[in-house]
Amino acid sequence: MFSNKIVAVTGAAGGIGLGIAKMFSENGATVALSDLKAPTSEAEALGAKAYSCDVGNEDSVKAFIDAANADLGQIDIYISNAGVGFGDGPNGEVAGGDNQSWETSWQVNVMGSVYAARALVPQWIERGQGGRFVITASAAGLLSQIGSASYTVTKHAAVGLAESIAIAHRKDGIFANCICPQYVRSNMTKGQKFAEESKDGYLEPSDVAAALKASIVNDDFLVLSHPVVGDYFKGKAMDYNRYIHGMVKLKSKINPQDLPL
Repeated sequence: MFSNKIVAVTGAAGGIGLGIAKMFSENGATVALSDLKAPTSEAEALGAKAYSCDVGNEDSVKAFIDAANADLGQIDIYISNAGVGFGDGPNGEVAGGDNQSWETSWQVNVMGSVYAARALVPQWIERGQGGRFVITASAAGLLSQIGSASYTVTKHAAVGLAESIAIAHRKDGIFANCICPQYVRSNMTKGQKFAEESKDGYLEPSDVAAALKASIVNDDFLVLSHPVVGDYFKGKAMDYNRYIHGMVKLKSKINPQDLPL
């Protein structure tokens, strides 16, 4: 399905990123995997190429894109997947996280995608063949993550950026998708009771990858590996007060030690 496509994936050493890389590789694409430390063994298993990339650093993002373009051919699909999450302050204050955790969240969860789009969109426009930019946000980007204001805020921003790309550049043949899962098996959620016992399901990375493939085929902007997130989002839009009151009740039932961040 993706034969002759060059796909670049960040945060690909494991979890959702690696699951997506496997899906594209199995469907004929040539894949570039990146992470803070080049995921060499993971790439070799896929017959792919590994790179190091710190998405919070614009020079590093540009270097990854330039190297993948040079080694494999121009990138057709970019998966901006790398992300971080930090909890709120020690007493649960939403602004209680330190400045470094907020800044890192902003740089990785938002600016990493900005840096990549800044490099790729002009290239795609110039070559006249379009491209696809995929951002892994979170259900927290449509709803909220109890216990992490910085995660919620930056993932909302990630959704907004994906929307902006989709709206501004469709005429250029550039498509965008935004992945908004709930809890998925990864290093971020490993051993976290609240994630592993989620009533809406604790999915595998392959489930998210399959949902992305389906969204590309169907030209769906949102990638909802947990379809119930779409229902929650509609409910929130229809009655914001009810949503807030419901989340307050949910928070009161949660043991802070069980939160995934």
